[in-house]
Amino acid sequence: MKKPIFLSLLLAITLSTVGFAQTDQRIYDIIDAVSAERIKSDVKTLADFGTRHTLSDTVSTTRGIGAARRWIKSEFEKTSDSCNDCLEVSYQSNLVKAEGNRRIPRDVNVVNVVAIQRGTKYPNRYIIMSGDIDSRISDPNNFTDDSPGANDNASGMAGTLEAARVLSKYTFENSIMYVGLSGEEQGLFGGAGLAAYAKEQDWDIIGIYNNDMIGNITGVDGVIDNRTFRIFSEPVPPTETDRERNSRRFYGGEVDGISRQLARFVHKNVKTYMPEMNPMMIYRLDRFGRGGHHRPFNDLGFAGIRIMEAHENYTQQHQDIRTENGIKYGDTFEHVNFDYAAKLTAVNAINLAAMAWAPPAPNSVGIGGIVEPSARFKWSAVDGATGYKIYWRDTTSPTWDHSRYVGSVTEFTLEGIVIDNFFFGVASVGKDGHESPVVFPNAIIR
Repeated sequence: MKKPIFLSLLLAITLSTVGFAQTDQRIYDIIDAVSAERIKSDVKTLADFGTRHTLSDTVSTTRGIGAARRWIKSEFEKTSDSCNDCLEVSYQSNLVKAEGNRRIPRDVNVVNVVAIQRGTKYPNRYIIMSGDIDSRISDPNNFTDDSPGANDNASGMAGTLEAARVLSKYTFENSIMYVGLSGEEQGLFGGAGLAAYAKEQDWDIIGIYNNDMIGNITGVDGVIDNRTFRIFSEPVPPTETDRERNSRRFYGGEVDGISRQLARFVHKNVKTYMPEMNPMMIYRLDRFGRGGHHRPFNDLGFAGIRIMEAHENYTQQHQDIRTENGIKYGDTFEHVNFDYAAKLTAVNAINLAAMAWAPPAPNSVGIGGIVEPSARFKWSAVDGATGYKIYWRDTTSPTWDHSRYVGSVTEFTLEGIVIDNFFFGVASVGKDGHESPVVFPNAIIR
């Protein structure tokens, strides 16, 4: 009878020594708290503004982008009221000139809605979830006719509002920012304005989850799928130096930039906490020849990805509302699957929480082991990290498939692992087991 007690004690001691359990119950609670009904209600409200075109009415209380952004701000404020003013809600705007912009027929003030849940330890480190406020129909410059934009992108905006409601019940060491971005359909102007503002304010942005269309499960190709979603990420930052670019020829890293590591971070957490979901990592900045609001952040060197449905239906995107040959065209309310939108909202929420609870990633990771039967690592210490984990994978694998927790050290050697045959990285680990994104080596140990 004493054996089970001994084993339980041994397990407790082991977990205490390692410093964390395998999973965090709070993450499962966050998944359960996301409401498809609240998302449905929010999508309906946004679609009922008639049009949310960037150049639409800003005075009416019932129609146009002005009414939509005021309502979004009021929803963030309601959430803040229920959590003792835990959100700092404001507008951020920039003037976009008509000159040189074919989708801006007149000068327009592009206004974003921002809600910041301030971190307790790292108030200037931000993880961002964004949705787009604006909508369009076939003519991108038609700002008067009905453009409900139910899936594109009231779904992403509703998901962002819902994530704020759920996560406002928790406190985090890092700051989380929930954003409604404008001007996406006219040229990614809202994201560009906020990204430039972030640079001016010296914000430490560690990740952007751009949600653009998270509510459609019936593809134009006839596929119906309510489990699969796509994660788009660029391979390396466009801001890399010539030295960094040349180093990749000899040391690798062509698919290991900060945005790609963010995509792998999301993929890993979803596989751990939402195994019923099927995340697809797409090795591309965005869909072929198209763009989204994470790109302006990528342009300035921030890690950012796009999370979206796997199967698009082009009859419901950027279309005048009409019926032709028995096909109903238009991005209308009845085409949105709210249970699916709730799943993708949960995907965002758990990854926002996981990053916000995790310690910072190591700034520097050195690697050595040329012509040696082992791989050597040395990394910078991280405040708040209880330990570190070394990851490695086959050079042809999209995910980090092998790992070893090495404890509270800043250097370690993997014996018997030949450096030539794998890619490597290091993540910091916090007291609750939450990890930073993996850092690909950025220095060589001679």
